[in-house]
Amino acid sequence: QVTLVESGGGLVQAGGSLRLSCAASGRAFSYYVMGWFRQAPGKEREFVGRITTIGALTYYADSVKGRFTISRDNAKNTVTLQMNSLKPEDTAVYYCAASKIGGPSWYDYDWWGQGTQVTVSS
Repeated sequence: QVTLVESGGGLVQAGGSLRLSCAASGRAFSYYVMGWFRQAPGKEREFVGRITTIGALTYYADSVKGRFTISRDNAKNTVTLQMNSLKPEDTAVYYCAASKIGGPSWYDYDWWGQGTQVTVSS
C-alpha cells in the first residue's frame, strides 16, 4: 500500500516555472515506477512522464519533452516534477502515481495522489 500526496501547484504566467512534489508513504518506494499525469477539464487523463526504479530512467510525453524534468529521491520517498517554460495548455490537475510495472497508460498505475491544480495564464 502506498499513499501519495502532491504539493506545489498554483497559478503562474506563461513562460514561468513550477515545481511539483509528491511525497510517498509506505514501504519499498524505491521499487515503484513513479509517474506524473494530468487532466484538464473535459479531457482524458494524460501521461506526462515517468521515472523508473533502477537507474532512474525518465520518459516524457512529446508535449512536455525539453520543458519538464522528473527526479526522485528514494531516501526521502519523494518524486519531483520541475516544469519550465509553462504554456496555457499545461493547465490541468496534476497527479503522481506509483506502479510496480510502469508505463505510459494510467491503468498501469496502482496508487494515485489526490492531485494538485496548475493554472498557467496567458
